[in-house]
Amino acid sequence: MVEQLFGSKTRVKLLQLFYGNPNRPFYVREITRKIDEQINSVRRELANLLSVGIISSESADESKNNKLYYEVNQNYEYYDPLLEIFGGGSKKKATAKTTPSEIDELTELKTTGNVELAILTGQFTHDESAGVDLVVVGDVNQTKMQKYVSALEKKEGKDIRYVSMDVAEFKYRNQVNDRFVNQLTLAKKQILIDKQKLLKED
Repeated sequence: MVEQLFGSKTRVKLLQLFYGNPNRPFYVREITRKIDEQINSVRRELANLLSVGIISSESADESKNNKLYYEVNQNYEYYDPLLEIFGGGSKKKATAKTTPSEIDELTELKTTGNVELAILTGQFTHDESAGVDLVVVGDVNQTKMQKYVSALEKKEGKDIRYVSMDVAEFKYRNQVNDRFVNQLTLAKKQILIDKQKLLKED
């Protein structure tokens, strides 16, 4: 039904990926891997979405490569209605629910223990202000956490900087206006889990 309404299976999958992951840019080969579609079809639909203004693109200024990254345009005129359809119904720009393509990853994270807060930033969102890529808060098993991060590094093809702490430490650091927590609050990020609304945002 949705595929018929929006023209193609690939386009629907792209919309689910982008609206399910606001603030998170993806490059073409990463997209094809996540939605399991042919690269030519992905490129064609990316061009369509870009021309309409639903997504935006930006080149990464990296010494190793100059990949073109795509992400949802949160200033698009119909962002909120499309977010209702493809992002799980959440209108909070930074906290939309994850898409089916991210469910396995989230399930694996939960096996590390009682995760109260999980955030992707840094390399995942092209914002280095927090100096970290993954933040996990809760009662987690550090051995399982390291195993999860190692698997994620292999999947993403890059080293991942992560910080893990318990809820008491995070609350204390938040209370005393800790620099790291303040930078994390202001950074461009994707919130995967926030059971207790630990992260204070405007």
